[in-house]
This record gives sequence, C-alpha cells and structure tokens, in this order.
Amino acid sequence: MTLEPTSAAIIQLAWARHLGLGDHSFADASARVAAASADPGDPACRISKADESARSVVFLRLFGVSALVGPQWALDAAADIPDVDLAQHVTLLTLTRSHGGHGLGSSALFFADDLPLKQPGEDVTVSRGNPEAIGLEQLCPPDDVNEVGLQTLEHRFTIMHPDAESPVPLACGAYSEWEGLLANMGVLVAPEWRRRGLGTLAASIAAHEALAAGLTLQWKADVSNSGALAMARSIGFTTGGLHAGVLLA
Repeated sequence: MTLEPTSAAIIQLAWARHLGLGDHSFADASARVAAASADPGDPACRISKADESARSVVFLRLFGVSALVGPQWALDAAADIPDVDLAQHVTLLTLTRSHGGHGLGSSALFFADDLPLKQPGEDVTVSRGNPEAIGLEQLCPPDDVNEVGLQTLEHRFTIMHPDAESPVPLACGAYSEWEGLLANMGVLVAPEWRRRGLGTLAASIAAHEALAAGLTLQWKADVSNSGALAMARSIGFTTGGLHAGVLLA
C-alpha cells in the first residue's frame, strides 16, 4: 500500500521533532534537492545538526532525505561519507570508535496510514492486560524481548490460547504513541506458535486500534531480522527509510 502525501508529511514532522530539528526541515531539504537536481545521497544535501550534549550519533534516511545528529566532531568526520555508507552501523562504529561508540544498530523503517483488516479463521480471545504481555515475554528469547520492548509500548493486545485450562499468551501486537503523531509498533510471538499467522493477526489488531485513534503507523525492525521485515511487508506497510545509530561512552 502507498502512503498519502499528508501522511508522509506527518511522519517527517514527527521525526524532525524527535531529532530536535525544525518542523519543516525534511520538506525544505526535499525542495532544495529537487530545485538543484542534486543527488539525494550527496553528503552536501544532508541535514546536519550539531549537539555537543548528545550521548549518541544518529543517522536517518527518510523518504529520500537524510539527517545526521550528534556532536560536531562526528559531523565533521562524516562530512564526505555518502549516505549509502553512513547508513551502515559499522560505519558509525568506525567513526565513533575513539569516543566509545557502541550499540543501537541499523533498522528499517516502515509506515502505513491504512491496512487491510485481517480476519481470524475462528474466534480469538484478546487481552489488554499487562500480566499477559509479561507472561508472553517469559516464553521468548531475551534478544526477541529486548528488540520488541513490549513493556515500553503502552497499548498491548495479547492473543490467548482458547483451549488451555490456564490461559496461555500466544502473541502480542502493541503500540505506543510516538511524538504525538505516530503509533510505534511491535509484535512478539511465543516461539512454538510462530509461522502460524498469529504475529500477523496480532499486528493487525494493534494497527487498527492505532489507526482508529488517528495515528499513522510506524514499524521499526533491525535490518538483520528477516522475520520482522517480512511481516511488516506482508501486512501492508510501506518502506520509508533507514535509521542507524551508536551510543557514546
């Protein structure tokens, strides 16, 4: 599915505010690139913001426009590096090695302002309680739990096993309101219940709740997480950008 132009503008606004940029930074940069017929990947076209108090260096490529935020020494070091290289986590690690750069990684960003409604094949029980989400996390590998971060997502929709004597959580789709404009989403599925469509169903439930609340959907997945990337595309999300970052010592 494709995004409405107004939705893309909302996404750009949310990220501009998140990065501490001016509200129209991405739109203005797009206009400058178009007017100059410049290569959008040229470092000269990149939005840069020096923040000497920053404890991270963040690179974002969003709808063809890039931004880099961090201390001035990081901006200087990246000045001649093309966007395609700067989007690689290893590049940021190399640039910041002397400052203790570590963690965060690279993620693909997906967005949607409308999605097909996925109907379950049978009646399902969905819980909005926190204990059920915690119970699901206890069934999953720590790496999966940390990447999804259910406890940071305020609105949780956990699909429960319909036949168990003691209800067992199978999958959870969740979101939190992000910058007042986007629904930042996550999905977690118990290992033994994966590849049965439960993740897609849980994501669909959470997504339509967020859309009903007037939010545009955002899905962020590590570039190496093939399952999450495939799920985002299968549900109907549109690829919108890349995010890479490192924490500083």
